[in-house]
Amino acid sequence: MARQILRLAATALAAAAFAVSASAQSLIRDAEIEETLREWTDPILTVAGLNPSDVGFYIINDPSLNAFVANGQNIHIHTGLIIAADSPDEIKGVIAHETCHIACGHSVSRQRAAEIASRPALLSIGLGLLAIAAGEGGAGAALIGSSQQFAALNFFVHTRAEESMADAAAVEYLSQLHESTGGIVRFFDKFRYQEVLSSARRYPYFRSHPLASDRIRAVRQLAEQSGLMNEPPTEREKYQYDMMRAKLIGFLDTPNKVKNEYPASDDGEPAHYARSIAALQVSDIDVALKEIDILLEREPDNPYFHELKGQILFESGRTAESVAPHKRSLELKPGQPLLLINYARSLNARDEPGDVEAAEAALRDALIAEPDNAFAWTQLAVTLEKQGHRPEAQLATAESAYAIGDIVRANSFAHRAADQLERGTPDFRRADDILLITDPNNPDNRDFYNRANRGPRLSLQTSGRDMPFGNFATDITTGRR
Repeated sequence: MARQILRLAATALAAAAFAVSASAQSLIRDAEIEETLREWTDPILTVAGLNPSDVGFYIINDPSLNAFVANGQNIHIHTGLIIAADSPDEIKGVIAHETCHIACGHSVSRQRAAEIASRPALLSIGLGLLAIAAGEGGAGAALIGSSQQFAALNFFVHTRAEESMADAAAVEYLSQLHESTGGIVRFFDKFRYQEVLSSARRYPYFRSHPLASDRIRAVRQLAEQSGLMNEPPTEREKYQYDMMRAKLIGFLDTPNKVKNEYPASDDGEPAHYARSIAALQVSDIDVALKEIDILLEREPDNPYFHELKGQILFESGRTAESVAPHKRSLELKPGQPLLLINYARSLNARDEPGDVEAAEAALRDALIAEPDNAFAWTQLAVTLEKQGHRPEAQLATAESAYAIGDIVRANSFAHRAADQLERGTPDFRRADDILLITDPNNPDNRDFYNRANRGPRLSLQTSGRDMPFGNFATDITTGRR
């Protein structure tokens, strides 16, 4: 009976965890925004004793306020937090706080804390199931319903000290850089009302980073002692933030939001930027081009204005015209991988003599910088197919599928490539590597094939050599091995 209760409890917890993660979020890739955030973040990582190249930075398309560290040394920030902040130093304060969670080793300690915190929750679920079995359905449901609260309360007991440590470290990092230490205080002050809301109604950031008056008071005291509480951002930082925010609002918010935030009477560069992007989103190409041309007249050497003009032209079907602005963006920002990919996509679409060769060169350069960029591999497959290099195009398709975790498709296209590529060449060896990693006979991969409802027999022949996992193939019709 006890074993059954634990099994049911584990099932209930797994279901709860799945419900939380089920709302999939998308990552945003934008060269300008990434450059701005990296310019602000890398110095903080350096003073914290971290190597910036070892720390990933991801922008999540989500309107809620949140920032967190996950999957090792990776900082994630929601677009909602960027838009809700009032100044660069508020964002820097949050980034500095999250940096401590990496530099101070909190990822490991939090995993242990989560394990400890889950014990009362399991006990509560077990007692609830016993109560239900005894006929006390209401009491049992209440016990099970409270299990998450027990877990959260115990988790916060273990992490409260870490939050205070991260606050203090954030002030220290920013002080060493002679940056404003007041941003994190203002950010907390602005949202301290979150503490009076129920946990379900709070922004995700304040569920995982609970505020308390003594915590805010402590970080304020540290910020004031630094002498940098009111250090203003530089003009460059203010401009970067205003343009980043305008760009996000233009792409992610409604046209009415853009009109209210950036009315036609606003002649500032962020306003023209947001209005150009918003017009593109509703396919008002004339307005989109008019607004971006105003910006290009003012800043003809801004690579990201040229990038946006190229995007407007490309998405309106004027692919031939889109090549020139994308090329100019690269002249102003050489080697930027996302700009290289945009340029190659326009070349692939224009398809004039020499275009596919130039596109291949651009994509190869982009993939050196970002070898896991699935869209770059997809564009390379198009380029190679146009040149009649089908086996290489199939390998590029396999790379694209593998980069997004579609191992079934990756295996299928790696097979086609390996069957036609010359043995012993680098491309053949790479196709063979993908076949090995995605082998359906590997027990770790069987769930992927089952979920795809495609039999594991797709890839039982693997480039003419034996695979190391044995035969775990399942008969699709009978379910027998």
